[in-house]
Amino acid sequence: MNARLRGGAQALLPLPPGPTRCSGAMWRRHSCLPRPDSSGRFSGVHSVAGSEGAFVSAVSRLIGTLWDLLPTNIPGPSARNASTRVSTRQARVPAPQLFLLLCASPAWAHVVSMSSGDLTITQTRAHYELRMPQYEIAHVSSPERVLLEHIRFSSGGRDARLLSQTCAPDSARVTYVCEADYEFSAPVEHLDVECTFPAVTVPNHVHQLRVVMGAKRDQALFDISFPRATLRFRPPTPLETAIEESGAGCMRALGGAVQILFLAALVLAARSLRELLALTGMFLAGQIASVLVVPYTAWLPAPRFVEAAAALTIAYLAVEILLLPQAGSRWLVAGALGAFHGLYFHLFLQTTGYHPSFVLAGAALAEMAIIAVLALIFSRVGRMARALRPLQVSASGLLVFGMTWFILRLRG
Repeated sequence: MNARLRGGAQALLPLPPGPTRCSGAMWRRHSCLPRPDSSGRFSGVHSVAGSEGAFVSAVSRLIGTLWDLLPTNIPGPSARNASTRVSTRQARVPAPQLFLLLCASPAWAHVVSMSSGDLTITQTRAHYELRMPQYEIAHVSSPERVLLEHIRFSSGGRDARLLSQTCAPDSARVTYVCEADYEFSAPVEHLDVECTFPAVTVPNHVHQLRVVMGAKRDQALFDISFPRATLRFRPPTPLETAIEESGAGCMRALGGAVQILFLAALVLAARSLRELLALTGMFLAGQIASVLVVPYTAWLPAPRFVEAAAALTIAYLAVEILLLPQAGSRWLVAGALGAFHGLYFHLFLQTTGYHPSFVLAGAALAEMAIIAVLALIFSRVGRMARALRPLQVSASGLLVFGMTWFILRLRG
């Protein structure tokens, strides 16, 4: 067993060039993982070149080694009857399929997915300007037509009529800018807006709309859960502000696979309830500190950096679980990783202008609730399937997810 653990640690390091034996069952063909030939050896890395390919190959070798650490047989319901013993290689979910599913999951959404728009209304005319990050629409055909089809303005039950539109990329800001002019049938009093940008970008996309009508101003956020809003051009009450902004923080904390999987890794890294409370507290403290400190610096982190950093936080915790099971001071690690996750909320606050206290309070409540639910689920699964090594299998899957996402973010 110790030799196997040493082999798992060595698998993190790139091996010399040449064929490498594929551990575990034969892997299915997949674009982001090396493919073995008929003899079970990797002849090369497809779709990931250079140092990225070497790294993915090293990760795959580590997973194969960890998979071999699982027991070959476990007792059946009756320990006295040898015929009831079943092979875990047949009973459990095949590791390659599980890991490939996790490998494909980074395509679900970006960690940071936001766009903004400004609508200026003058009597019955309105001018709209949309700013969409170019990486959000790389897969969209004819964005100059599709984007404006997914936002509608109406007043008094009648849709505004589109008069003209122009769209073009802004290379300096790496954004795609659309401008459109609309005409309403009557002067606007209340503005109804329907925005379905998540349908053409990614599911966790958020669009912020700011509207100016003379001396009146209003704004709204749209996502997959709230595609419609009515703007009444009156100052919101303190209670409405608190509810809206804390709700936005809650939704952003749970807005993507990376956020949820990091919280899962945090729960897996805790070896006791006391340690889980310490990790959670330090993670939230690091997240809050990042949001409060970064605005006083001249640094504005790029969205791609924030996504890559979030991916590495998952991978780092997975490595701690797999290779450093007895490591101490994990609470310090949780605080440092929380600071990286706070960068996402920093970008969100810079874009929306919301109050940090409300947003962070909503995010913290949501994260604590998810951690509690995951801790309950993992504790029960751990007791029911102890022989299947659920901790090691889950951590291996998180490692694949984190490193695959990191590579994809680096490649843009």
